[in-house]
This record gives sequence, C-alpha cells and structure tokens, in this order.
Amino acid sequence: MKKTLTFVCAIATPLLFSQSTFAAFDYFKTDGSFKRFSVSAGWLHASPQGTANPLENTTAIKDGTVAKNGSVKIKTVREVIDPDQNELTKVKVNTGLTAIGVVSFRGEETDLSRTTLGDVSGQVKLGGLENFSSPGTGLESADVDTFGSLFNYYLNDNWSIEVKAGFPPKVDIMGKGKVYAPISGEVTAGGIGEYALPKFKIKKEQLITDLEQGDGVASRARAWLPAAGVQYQFGKSGVNKFRPYVGAGVMYAYFNGIELNDGIRKDLEAAGHQIQNIKDGKSGAALENVPSNREMNVDVEAESAFAPIVTVGATYDFNDRWFGVGSLSYAKLDSDTTITVKNDKNEELIRSKAHLDIDPYITFLGVGYRF
Repeated sequence: MKKTLTFVCAIATPLLFSQSTFAAFDYFKTDGSFKRFSVSAGWLHASPQGTANPLENTTAIKDGTVAKNGSVKIKTVREVIDPDQNELTKVKVNTGLTAIGVVSFRGEETDLSRTTLGDVSGQVKLGGLENFSSPGTGLESADVDTFGSLFNYYLNDNWSIEVKAGFPPKVDIMGKGKVYAPISGEVTAGGIGEYALPKFKIKKEQLITDLEQGDGVASRARAWLPAAGVQYQFGKSGVNKFRPYVGAGVMYAYFNGIELNDGIRKDLEAAGHQIQNIKDGKSGAALENVPSNREMNVDVEAESAFAPIVTVGATYDFNDRWFGVGSLSYAKLDSDTTITVKNDKNEELIRSKAHLDIDPYITFLGVGYRF
C-alpha cells in the first residue's frame, strides 16, 4: 500500500506544485477553446493474455545429503527401488528384503529399523531435491471486472497527462498441473551376514500438490494497478464531437491480501514435514508421509512491478462538458509469485517460484466531465 501511495503522490505532486506556483499568472485558464481538466468513471475489464510458466523449486536438502532412513517398511522400500539399475542388484535387494521379512514374521509391513536382526534400514545419499522444475505447471491470472476512473490534465487542446486507476479487485490466480518432487538416491542398508544388502538406487516422483484441485483457483490477491502517461487526442474541441486518441505510459502493479487455496496449503505443509524428516534423519518417515515434530508455516508473496502500457480510445461529446469515453489498453506486465514453507524455528524448507506473464488487455467504458 505504501508503494502505491508513493506512486500516486509522485504523479500528483508536480501537478499540484504547478497549480500553486502559477495560479497568480492564470496558468490554469485557457482561451475557452478547451477545458483544462476532465474526470471520467465507468466499467473496467482486464483480460490477461499470458500463459503459465513452470514452477521452479528448491528445498533445504542439498544434492549429496546423507541421511539416516530410520523407521521404514519393506513395502515402502520396494515401491521406490529404481527399476533402471542392473538386474543382479534388484534380485539381491528383493531377495534380501524378503528374507528379512520372513525372519521378522511380518512380511511387507516389517519396519526395517526394528527387525529381529536389529536396525537394518541404513542410510541414503539423496539427490534431485536441491533444485527442480515442474513441467506442465504454473499460475495464470483470471479475467476481472471493476470500477475504473480516469483523470486528465490538458496541456493544450491535443496533449494531456492521464492518470488511470480502478477500484482494486480480488483477482483469481488459476493453478495448472501437478507438482512432483523427483526423489532419487543410493541406499546403503544395514544387515548381518547373508542378510546384508548391497547398495541400491531408489527413484520416485513424489506428488506434492495438485494446483488445479477444488475450483482450480490456486490463490486470490487484491490487485492495485494505477497507471500514468501522456495522451494525444485528434480533432479540435467545439468542432469535432468524436475525437480518437492514442496514449503511452507506465503501469504499476502491487498485490496484497493474498489467500492460498486451503488444499494446496495443507499439501505444502505435508511437504514441509517430509523435508524436515529428512533433515532429522528420518528419510523413511518422509517417504511414508509421517508428520515431523515441527509446525509448518506457508507464506505467499507477489512481487510489485512496473510495466509499459499503450492505449487507443475515443471520446464523444454530449456537450462542452459531458462526454462518453471508451479505450483499449495493453500492458506488458509480469510478476513473480514466491511460496515458502518454513518450520517453527523459521528455517526455510521449501521455496517455489512462479513467473506470471499477465500481459492484460484492459477495456474501459465510461462517462466523463470536463471543467
């Protein structure tokens, strides 16, 4: 909000200053051929044209991290064994796990940290979690309608400075695709004698969240989108009722009040527990989605941004003061949304960044008054 006020003040201050400085010289008076100010209000519609970009993710688990497996069931290990490793290794691992299950008399449900042979869960050297992209995912802004207004200060009958803004609407940010974490690693299992297992590789695409769950709205945010620029209007006051115009300037985008989809929030909290478990030497618990002993906090932020904006439009005079106005603008606008998951010690566990190409077409229809 402070940034928005700063932007508005930066535009308004030169105008106010010029008025106070030159009022004694009738600076704001004209020869009557045109009015110095105009204000219009009406309907504003924004239609984003950008497409979703893949989420880029990082976690606190660096590639090469070695963590204990701890409590993990035989069936869980079987599910993550990398099918691409050599057949001899696969046979030895599967045979060894079966033997451990038989000795423990509990089969696939056997906890490898609590077998009759002792803790044979071993440890894992992890990779793939430090940085990974999520192809086919992303965020997109939905269309939005709101009340809009324009303020123009005319330098002469053709040139003016324009400030435009809309009542800040709540914008739906639509999610696309599912986010998976590419878990991979090499396990060094424990064991004694014939039950000692060779090193073997694991690999799993772990589902983190479905960005399209529920109604497909990943988040909502209030958007503040003031813009300012110069405008050239064709024709002449008092002669041409219909006067086309073109304009160019800059838009400022600021987002606050961001609300994340509850289902996505819960999924990210669960992912935070998985990373925390790995940090705590409980990789098996991470694979089995067991909550850690920490509380999780999910935060969402959208970066502010400036963007060039161009406009074409026209006014139609009802009389010398009242007029109708319509315009179509295009802004080359993009922004980054960052989602972080931290534990209750404020340690960052997950960071996910989405680049939004918003690029909206903005339609305005309204009625104005000159003075």
